[in-house]
Amino acid sequence: MNPSFIQVTATVIFALAILHTFLVSKFAHIAHKYPEGSFGENFFHFMAEVEAVFGIWSAVFLGIMAFHSGFGEPIHYLESLNFTEPGFVFVIMAMAGTRPVIKLAEKIIVMISKLIPLPRKMAFYLTALVVGPLLGSFITEPAAMTVTAIILLKNFYSKEMSTKFKYATIGLLFVNVSIGGTLTHFAAPPVLMVAGKWGWGISHMILAFGYKAAISCIISALVISFMFKNELQGDFQLRPDNAEKMLPPWWVTLTHVVFLALVVLTAHHMVVFMGLFLFFLGFTVCTQEFQDEVQIKSSLMVGFFLGGLIVLGSEQKWWLQPLISGMSDQVLYFGATALTGITDNAALTYLGSLVDLTDSAKYFLVAGAVTGGGLTVIANAPNPAGYGILKDSFGADGISPLGLLKGALFPTAVAILCFELLPTLG
Repeated sequence: MNPSFIQVTATVIFALAILHTFLVSKFAHIAHKYPEGSFGENFFHFMAEVEAVFGIWSAVFLGIMAFHSGFGEPIHYLESLNFTEPGFVFVIMAMAGTRPVIKLAEKIIVMISKLIPLPRKMAFYLTALVVGPLLGSFITEPAAMTVTAIILLKNFYSKEMSTKFKYATIGLLFVNVSIGGTLTHFAAPPVLMVAGKWGWGISHMILAFGYKAAISCIISALVISFMFKNELQGDFQLRPDNAEKMLPPWWVTLTHVVFLALVVLTAHHMVVFMGLFLFFLGFTVCTQEFQDEVQIKSSLMVGFFLGGLIVLGSEQKWWLQPLISGMSDQVLYFGATALTGITDNAALTYLGSLVDLTDSAKYFLVAGAVTGGGLTVIANAPNPAGYGILKDSFGADGISPLGLLKGALFPTAVAILCFELLPTLG
């Protein structure tokens, strides 16, 4: 192992970026010491945006690369990378966060929740945190995260919730979304990175991963629901919609679903799904009486996060690859779960795809990557989307990384046991 100067630099900066994500609340606190609207306040608020962290540090890395190797080297390096996934997440997030899609997801969740013999508030909460994440196998994980987080914000986080309940809920959301996309081979980023090369289709995903993920989601959501049953008692009504906005008719909702389906089908072709997105924006303008404002900024920030992660993460192969290839199946499983907490799980499985692995090692690598996907905000690509939607509900200091980790520990443990103990069918 003889890493180059650029590789070592990328690893050091990657570590600093990770440290930065744990300090965003400190930057937010510093920002409040400056006059409102001042440069100091705006600068430290920007530094407190977790979605901006890897973009900021990737710029530092590219600057050092330019100084060391000349200004042409960063351009050549960027052109060698594939930014399709950040582009896809940006588009799918913006589409999924629209009023017709959210209302459709709400209707599905409400319909299923009425079949559950529990108090309505608890039944809706339980259904949202099981069905919402599992929908990620079909509308993709970023879309499921966006829709479910918005539903939680609208119906729970905007009301009186204890801090403990907030962290337990966001931890459960992140873990269930991470594993909930494994019913198919096209929805979860860590699966997308390896499915084509390893020949994994829908049947394999359902029999090896999907049914285990569904069981884990149900168990974790049930336990959390009963742990906080006192906060889920009483009458419950969906938070009323803005009276000035009309409910979208069926044809508007259907058009949104068709656009989402087309983007999913062309997920590997940025020029196509970006073109579809432009047509989609035109459609929202024509039907604006049924729409809320498309969340371009928040979606773009998540894409920026992933783009920065790719810039820095692509240079981590020199230490990750020998680490992965030297592990036994069990060590690989728990090691992947732990490593996912400090590096995006899609990057981890991608690096694993470059190594000659046995079938069992492939399973445990992906299982570990998805089970650890809720431990930190950087562990799974859709997490920054949920973070961005819910962070204001946690007060001026935002979401504590330690609080998120604690909230995710129980559902992560349940997922580990389900993927370890339940047999692969077929």
